[in-house]
Amino acid sequence: MNNEPILDVKDYPKPTQWLTLSLQHLFAMFGATILVPYLIGLDPAIALISSGLGTLAFLWITKWQVPAYLGSSFAFIVPVKLAYEAGGPGAAMIGTFLAGVVYGIVALVIKKAGHRWIMNLLPPIVVGPVIIVIGLSLSGTAVDMAMNNPQGDYSLIHFSAALVTLAATIVFSIYLRGMLSIIPILAGIVVGYLYALAVGLVDFQPVMNAKWFQMPEFIIPFVNYEVKITLDLVALMVPVAIVTLSEHIGHQLVLSKVVGRDYIKKPGLHRSILGDGTATMISGLMGGPPKTTYGENIGVLAITRVYSVYVIAGAAVLATIFGFIGKITALIQTIPTPVMGGVSILLFGIIASSGLRMLVDSKIDFGDKRNLVISSVILVIGIGGAFIKFSEELEIHGMALAAICGIVLHLLLPGKEPIKDSLFDETDADTNKKTA
Repeated sequence: MNNEPILDVKDYPKPTQWLTLSLQHLFAMFGATILVPYLIGLDPAIALISSGLGTLAFLWITKWQVPAYLGSSFAFIVPVKLAYEAGGPGAAMIGTFLAGVVYGIVALVIKKAGHRWIMNLLPPIVVGPVIIVIGLSLSGTAVDMAMNNPQGDYSLIHFSAALVTLAATIVFSIYLRGMLSIIPILAGIVVGYLYALAVGLVDFQPVMNAKWFQMPEFIIPFVNYEVKITLDLVALMVPVAIVTLSEHIGHQLVLSKVVGRDYIKKPGLHRSILGDGTATMISGLMGGPPKTTYGENIGVLAITRVYSVYVIAGAAVLATIFGFIGKITALIQTIPTPVMGGVSILLFGIIASSGLRMLVDSKIDFGDKRNLVISSVILVIGIGGAFIKFSEELEIHGMALAAICGIVLHLLLPGKEPIKDSLFDETDADTNKKTA
């Protein structure tokens, strides 16, 4: 891979380039970041603001060494939505904050004990099926959004909007090159929106009525809700937070190879995980969804070879500003549900497929009964929606229960193979070449 930078990590872009380079990152994360709050029932404007502030916090915690953008996490859609339905937006925000706290605790343990323990706890045979569960458990939501009108009845017009959006997203993803191939979600939403506007599914009046500057309705603890941490919330969020840590590690490894630095060692995995957790806690304190580093923005880095953290910071500032522009917020809220449903069909499928890819890339042998048992239990419990109800205060739901069962089976069943050092050696090798 040619990773010789045009702008290195600490290089400042020229003023005339800065806005354009930052807008590329903003567009790359925009579609997915606003889709998550759309599905949960949160304000997309707050998702944009919290992603911007969270990214700035991440850059500061990682000593301005890791050019990563943090957007809304898809892995938490189901648990946050369940928390929202059970206890309102306050419960969803407490759950989001708890997920960030878990990241902070894990970061502290990694600083003291190293990172290999978490790789042994979360091997591909556990994480891969859980990621599949995350994608497929959302499939029903995507199809309902695509096929049904606001009354919940089947509508061919609505479904056609979803199919046009889906087709456009696929075309942008497969056939286009360069930057346009990095923003298929945003491009698909734009095409789907224009089609929906043509067939009369869009009411543009709210955009006309909206003010240019508008303060979002933040969800603040002790102001908008009473803070109450329950065992149910802990059981709902903590297992998913543990599993998404492996996604974070994967992103750091890929980013290390793209940029040519070993981010696992410097500034350290503990710092990047703490930055991720802090961004999630910031989001929870203002009414946004949990955060995660975005592969889309890593793709932008790989294509442009502009690794400057100041370009990422510029995108974060722009996202924060966009969240206060009332007409942009109103425009997002006029996007018809089937348009989002069309994008979701592909996006949730890609999430599930990435779990399959992890299993393939890790060369998991399903001729081994141990692997077959672990993956089978995770898939059926997670997709089937099994849950354990201990009391009114403690209930462990499908995805969290599936993750727990997978971890327990991996630890207890005989024949466990040690984690190979090659997970980290590839990055080390790149670093050694760079410093030789």
